[in-house]
Amino acid sequence: MKKVAVIVAGGLGTRMQSEILKQFLALNGLPVLMHTMNRFYAVDTSCELRVVLPDSEIENWNKLCKDYNFTLPHKIFSGGETRYYSVKNGLQDLPSSSIVAIHDGVRPLVSTGTINRCYELAEKNGTAVPVVPVSESIRQVEGEDSVSVERTLFRLVQTPQVFNSDILLDAYNLPFEESFTDDASVIEKAGYKIYLTEGNEENIKITSQRDMLIAEIFLQRMGII
Repeated sequence: MKKVAVIVAGGLGTRMQSEILKQFLALNGLPVLMHTMNRFYAVDTSCELRVVLPDSEIENWNKLCKDYNFTLPHKIFSGGETRYYSVKNGLQDLPSSSIVAIHDGVRPLVSTGTINRCYELAEKNGTAVPVVPVSESIRQVEGEDSVSVERTLFRLVQTPQVFNSDILLDAYNLPFEESFTDDASVIEKAGYKIYLTEGNEENIKITSQRDMLIAEIFLQRMGII
């Protein structure tokens, strides 16, 4: 099946406290978003790359591509009010019977192994979501009270979340709900089963300067640079 990757970088996050959007920050000499795109190209050079960006930043992105001589083929789509609408915009005119990965643009450390596992599982079962175990104790808060929860019953969810295109398009016909925190929540609401697979611990979402420092170390450890 044809592989597609919708890389969502439509946010204007403020937690980074930087004038430059976090997806455009230089990480070991290359903007974060370019690292992310390279991960999918490393898995399959025929993968159709789709990048969702804020309208106000598309011109800036094109300039960055020129400045860094970044020539990976990709299509650009406009971001929406929320992640849900950004993803929906990126799903326009999908190739028929394709297998589609939805990935955060600020997760440049996803391993090729994770990407491959997700594509393979989704091609077999229709859905695939990478997860990692919870390594610390957790508590459930109810008002002013809290209770200890068995951490082995929980998993931390990552991206790429990968789906058969028919399933994805059907689910994204649903009206938006606040409970749609990721693509799996949309797919689940539409009545489809979510299949889990192993993620990789380095696959962090960059949201702060601390994350940038950690990402630099991980990049060196993973041998990406």
